[in-house]
Amino acid sequence: MNIDYKLNSIVPWGRNLEEYRTMFSLSNKDLQKKILGCGDGPSSFNAELTILGGDITSIDPIYEFTKVQLSKRIDEVAIEVMAMVDKNSAHFVWKSIKNPNELKQVRMSAMKYFLEDYQQGLEQKRYRFEMLPGLPFEDKRFDLALSSHFLFLYSKHLDFDFHLSAILEMLRVADEVRIFPLMTLNNLYSPHLDKVREALALEGYKSEIIKTEYEFQQGADEMLKVYYGTN
Repeated sequence: MNIDYKLNSIVPWGRNLEEYRTMFSLSNKDLQKKILGCGDGPSSFNAELTILGGDITSIDPIYEFTKVQLSKRIDEVAIEVMAMVDKNSAHFVWKSIKNPNELKQVRMSAMKYFLEDYQQGLEQKRYRFEMLPGLPFEDKRFDLALSSHFLFLYSKHLDFDFHLSAILEMLRVADEVRIFPLMTLNNLYSPHLDKVREALALEGYKSEIIKTEYEFQQGADEMLKVYYGTN
């Protein structure tokens, strides 16, 4: 499946380390693992974890673009996204983030942190212009692969075959995969979820749906954890 990743078609929207902790139920031990972030975009997760001594590589097609290009696109997208949030505020859970103004502050702060780290991260190969379902890493290069707000969320845009191929590729390069959320943009469980789990089981993988402490999109408070054998 070919996806258009022209700059004017992407929606860069970043989250921070604390959100990753709660989305993926990451323990301090998890954060010490070799981590691959798939589709991290302009999140500050990589930058913040690197400061703490973490071993983190993020992949995303947006890393093809320059800091100036991404900064301009982020400013454009912020206006679009916040207008959507204001229009649909009843569909979000205003708990850890109290209101749309605070949401904008949290997101823009995370993305500013990312932009400040971006050039150095490119040079250190912590940010890599790659995309699922084909990755250049050797087998089991990582302990843990994470996918935030990409797989399952965009089930209307990405079909079952893409989901299965992407997850199997993540499992090739990492011992364990965690995906959040399991809901689509329409606040419904992804139609691919059950079929993906069945297909993974046939390949010998175990999967668990785990409740997390993170909920911003209503009902989206679960992640999928996938691994081979015991874990």
